[in-house]
Amino acid sequence: MMSSCRLENSAGPNTAAPQHGIMNSKEKEKYIEEYDFPYCDEASKYVKITKIGQGTFGEVFKAQEKNGSKKLVAMKKVLMENEKEGFPITALREIRILQLLKHENVVNLIEICRTKANHYNRYRSTFYLIFDFCDHDLAGLLSNVNVKFSLGEIKKVVQQLLNGLYYIHSNKILHRDMKAANVLITRQGILKLADFGLARAFSQTKNGQVNRYTNRVVTLWYRPPELLLGDRNYGPPVDLWGAGCIMAEMWTRSPIMQGNTEPQQLSLISQLCGSITPDVWPGVESLELYNKIELSRGQKRKVKERLKPYVKDPYACDLLDKLLVLDPQKRCDADSALNHDFFWTEPMPCDLSKMLAQHAQSMFEYLTPPRRAGNMRHHHPGPGPGPKPSTIVDTGYQDRVF
Repeated sequence: MMSSCRLENSAGPNTAAPQHGIMNSKEKEKYIEEYDFPYCDEASKYVKITKIGQGTFGEVFKAQEKNGSKKLVAMKKVLMENEKEGFPITALREIRILQLLKHENVVNLIEICRTKANHYNRYRSTFYLIFDFCDHDLAGLLSNVNVKFSLGEIKKVVQQLLNGLYYIHSNKILHRDMKAANVLITRQGILKLADFGLARAFSQTKNGQVNRYTNRVVTLWYRPPELLLGDRNYGPPVDLWGAGCIMAEMWTRSPIMQGNTEPQQLSLISQLCGSITPDVWPGVESLELYNKIELSRGQKRKVKERLKPYVKDPYACDLLDKLLVLDPQKRCDADSALNHDFFWTEPMPCDLSKMLAQHAQSMFEYLTPPRRAGNMRHHHPGPGPGPKPSTIVDTGYQDRVF
């Protein structure tokens, strides 16, 4: 894939560039229109069925192959609006990472397709990443009151989520955008980590050289405290915090900490996990924003206490307590989490396909109608792990915590 191809010298195999080397605008347009991408099929081989996603990353469509197997796929449009010339570096990074990662619990990139450049699109091709189609995302499933997960099914979801994270972290990749909408589930009950648009390779610090990654990653409600405090030398624990938030959501059915701003998100974290101090998190005082943001003082840790009304299983509460740890050095990693008693006690993790077979309609966050605002401070538990009226809340930006 060429990130910035000059027209004078990048002719495809079936495209002849003018001999004199410098093109006028008509020659340039003809050249682009006839350019042959040898490893990039035309997007017209798929027919779009419906839009299933929209965000800062662009649009995602459910589509079907026109010929051959008639396979269902997801087409993710590569945003090219900001590119004056060449291919977006962020998309190149995402493609490279997806080509590296091949695992049952990571979304599968099939190919990259493009539209033909012509007069109608101002001679600018649109590129699409083509993925195996997954029937649901977790945010869509959790927003539907008729979808009820048993404890064994919840275990299966969380186990697959952690398996995916263990695999990508073993391959030195950080996801950096863990949230329920980026967790896909097939009709067969196979979970896939998706949207690697913010992912990057990471390395251990060597010879005192400190990493300087951006901390402007992870959707606010799932963003760990180290990023909110300006840390730029971080690693896999940022994804494990998101995994803890997603795991809790399996019972609460809505994001557990919904701040409007970064200081407010830190305040919600303190209310749940206790005050952020050097006593519980040695070295936190050296983070850039520690002394610049007014942090809550005197807050006691209440993870288990607040979760108990929702999460009846004591092993589940214990694992959540280990994932939602303020100090990233002490936060449970994917390997330790997978060995936790939660997954090795009755009921054992069980197949999701039987439960999902009851729901013929695909469920995605994008297709979910807005829900009525609720409040999770006061909870009246009902039977079973399914949704309760007091926990079904919208995804608007209200200040809400247990």
